[in-house]
Amino acid sequence: MCCEDLICARCAGPVAEARCPSCRSARDSMHHTSFAITPQLLIAIVAVLLMLVLLAAHHG
Repeated sequence: MCCEDLICARCAGPVAEARCPSCRSARDSMHHTSFAITPQLLIAIVAVLLMLVLLAAHHG
């Protein structure tokens, strides 16, 4: 969903223009893209790498 199509219920303006604090908050939350490495993701990456190393050692 794009904030350009949304209308703020508080100020009745387009959310993309961020006229009020509610608009700014909604726009920021919609465009907030952060990539965080969680412990579960880190464990999965290490497990996959370990399996690839063991597979390479077994065939090589």
